Amino acid sequence: MRVDKAFRGISKRLAVHYLENLGGDLVVGDREDDAEARVAGPDWTVTLSAEKVDVAGSMQLTEVSVTFEGSESAVEPLVEQFSQKAMRAGG
Repeated sequence: MRVDKAFRGISKRLAVHYLENLGGDLVVGDREDDAEARVAGPDWTVTLSAEKVDVAGSMQLTEVSVTFEGSESAVEPLVEQFSQKAMRAGG
């Protein structure tokens, strides 16, 4: 199963932290840079990237693109739990 989502208002560093709290380990990349990172957990892998996007005039926000992959039984609850954490952070 594969699920692609994008979250605004959180950093890649915070997204990696959330995934680590949900049972994953950072296996590729870095928390801080704009390059891709990969976090792996039991029966799932998440790939993250971040970029600045224009939202209004000269105002920009960080958008973190997140791709969840793995078994359906692992990915469905992971997406839900991560989304709840990310929505609270973005406010």
